[in-house]
Amino acid sequence: MKDYEAVIGLEVHVQLKCDTKMFTRAAYRFGEPPNTLTNPVVMGLPGTLPVLNKRAIELSIQTGLMFGCHIAEVCKWDRKNYFYPDQPKNYQISQFDQPICIGGVVEIELPGPARNVMGEHREVKLTRIHLEEDVGKLTHYENGSLVDFNRAGTPLIEIVSEPDLFSAEEAAAFLNAIRLNMIYAGLSDCDMEKGQMRCDANVSVRPVGSEKLGIRTEMKNLNSISGVRDSVNYEIRRQSKVLEKGGEIFQETRRWNAEQGYTVALRSKEEAHDYRYFPDPDLMPVRVSREWVDCLHAKLPERPFDRQRRYLKDFGLPFTMASVLCQNSELGNFFEEAVTKCNKPLEIGNLVANDLLRELSAGKDAESQGLVLLPIKSGHVAELVKLVEEGVISRQIAQDIFPQMFQTGESPSTIVEKKGLRQTTDMAEIEGVCARIIAENPKPVGEFRAGNEKAINALKGGVMKATRGKANPAMVDKLLRKLLA
Repeated sequence: MKDYEAVIGLEVHVQLKCDTKMFTRAAYRFGEPPNTLTNPVVMGLPGTLPVLNKRAIELSIQTGLMFGCHIAEVCKWDRKNYFYPDQPKNYQISQFDQPICIGGVVEIELPGPARNVMGEHREVKLTRIHLEEDVGKLTHYENGSLVDFNRAGTPLIEIVSEPDLFSAEEAAAFLNAIRLNMIYAGLSDCDMEKGQMRCDANVSVRPVGSEKLGIRTEMKNLNSISGVRDSVNYEIRRQSKVLEKGGEIFQETRRWNAEQGYTVALRSKEEAHDYRYFPDPDLMPVRVSREWVDCLHAKLPERPFDRQRRYLKDFGLPFTMASVLCQNSELGNFFEEAVTKCNKPLEIGNLVANDLLRELSAGKDAESQGLVLLPIKSGHVAELVKLVEEGVISRQIAQDIFPQMFQTGESPSTIVEKKGLRQTTDMAEIEGVCARIIAENPKPVGEFRAGNEKAINALKGGVMKATRGKANPAMVDKLLRKLLA
């Protein structure tokens, strides 16, 4: 297998974040009773005409801009003819030879050698992004199949990569990058469990050093990133073994069996299907002006990997923290707003990436509300950091205060005064507590005096517990060392 290398191309289908379907005002919401979100246009009944969803066009253009595509000045609509139970019209309105987005690249981030080390970044070339309508959903049973047309007609883009991926890890990173960018810019929710993002993977192998592509196989409708990674890995191994034994790879469509961990042939695949594409007679081509593109570009956020690089360089954050803060645009905005109020990015980043996310994950509805609607504000986090820096409270007290800030929206100063949490700086009082802790803990005292510097931490912890975190930590350390000497 060392004599062969893989070449992979992905076709990623992403539902756009629209309230209505591609060519009608019929709504689409996941989880509704089957076949309740249809109308005569969706079902292709005689006499119906499609009406274009402008919002879907705008989201498609913004997707192209996120990935550096050329936005076509004119794109048109074609009928892709095929007969399958999930397509009520027996054709799908799509884009054939004049897609809305051409070329482009997706920046991917590969796993690093350790969690706290950033992995390699590289760009994967795209062929095109085109806009179309989604099909219905088939559910297969032992003795038959059921079809739900709720999903039919939903705005869908297909992001087609060049054969520019060379491992299952790169394929997974490609999907992660698409998902991150689409969610970040509010273009799609990309929930693979809800079918909002699906993938077809084309895999071939060739002798190492060869420029000629091998015969490819295609895995259809993969609905998880782990499924893409595992199926691609399996196909690489399978094809390599076949070629090592002198066998032949056939171009075919294969199905991934996630439970058993193997692919199985479904049907042979010709070099190109004859879908009998022709321009849709009911839809005019779309002309995209430069002014329209510039307006949509201005509404896009900074791309997540660009933001991550800025956090590493300008704020000096560690990679683990920067990567967490850049996973969500709201979280990054919250962090930056707090930094403008208190220029302590590392301390604020720690509270946002750890304490805030912990509270969000613990609350059932908190994360779905978004940070804007939560009681806690960025100014509260900045104020909390200032109180610690000024010695008003200890870091331990700050940890205790944070959940109250999150739940009530009260400022940290209000909570400190209300509960009497100001740090104690009375040297005589603290010295008395230190003396008592030393007397009650002969073991760490003996270890410290024997040269074990870390043993003092046990004594510090005892003092902080006895004072309910109110003692000034620096003063505690100084007094303990004085008494132990």
